[in-house]
Amino acid sequence: MTTPLPEHMTASVLTEPKTIELRNVPVPALGRNQVLVKVESVGVCGSDTHFYETGSIGDIVVEGPVVLGHESSGIIVAGGEDVASSRIGTRVSVEPQTVCRRCEYCKRGSYHLCRAVEFYGAWPVDGSFAEYEVIDDDFAHEIPEEMSFDQAAMAEPVSVAVHAVRKARVTQGARVLITGAGPIGVLNAQVARAYGASEIVISDPVENRRDFAEAHGATRAVDPTQTDFAQFEEHFDCYIDASGNARAIDSAIPTIRPGGIAVLVGMGGNRLELPIALMQHREITLTGTFRYVNTWPDAIALIASGKVDVDSLITGRYGLGDVEEALLKAKTDPLAIKTMVIPGQGDTARA
Repeated sequence: MTTPLPEHMTASVLTEPKTIELRNVPVPALGRNQVLVKVESVGVCGSDTHFYETGSIGDIVVEGPVVLGHESSGIIVAGGEDVASSRIGTRVSVEPQTVCRRCEYCKRGSYHLCRAVEFYGAWPVDGSFAEYEVIDDDFAHEIPEEMSFDQAAMAEPVSVAVHAVRKARVTQGARVLITGAGPIGVLNAQVARAYGASEIVISDPVENRRDFAEAHGATRAVDPTQTDFAQFEEHFDCYIDASGNARAIDSAIPTIRPGGIAVLVGMGGNRLELPIALMQHREITLTGTFRYVNTWPDAIALIASGKVDVDSLITGRYGLGDVEEALLKAKTDPLAIKTMVIPGQGDTARA
């Protein structure tokens, strides 16, 4: 006998900047090719915190109530008309976006650049800080039985790193510089190593972050306030910024060898001064990243194999009633790295 699905669910709703309310809301309706996922774990991202504090990121402005969160995993409990019944009960990691599948970007495989993309947790699209969410069936990626839901939720930030490392063209023996040793910087270091990098230097002014990075992927961690980057002149094959800090980027560009690549992942200001003559003379390629595309299978495989360790990044878990505390944990606790929200958990935090 099939268990009837609830019509309503609990969700943590951002109603205005710095205000989140626990609300009883309708369970989202299924499309023909969509599945309903019972959310088991959600990672807190810096973008969630930014939306919470300011009500906007770039040109995305929160104009009404919205459920934040986009790093999620769970169990498929229902499917639309065109979804195979065998999918019910599947444990999945959710790729949190829907796209049109018809435009030139979607058709050439760059669906992340689709102009009609709806990204979860970015107004007006509700995200994952809730008991249930819907997603296109093929964006609900099956995970191995031995993979935990926390690990599966971390496939999203690992995908950010996979996309960046691919853009940086990291190959066997590559020398990589990374600025910013937060969760994304550390994951970039781990993914770069998995892709064959032999030297991975990470820069961050916070000592405990440098120590963590050296223990989890980096071959060396340096303090930018105490380091003369002239020693690295033309040394690195590629550079990945995970800080968004203009001074860090400016210091890093001269360390890139002729023909090298700079990849900007961190979100900083709207404008950036760069040493254009140097970049032209060395033919340095500069590119940004916009989320990810076709990364989930690799991200899941890297986590499942142990080549990327996500468990050590998780430093706290909170229930839906404590989402506000979870959003600010990285700012209130200098030792916090990655915080998870567990919809099925009570409102008492646990490590």
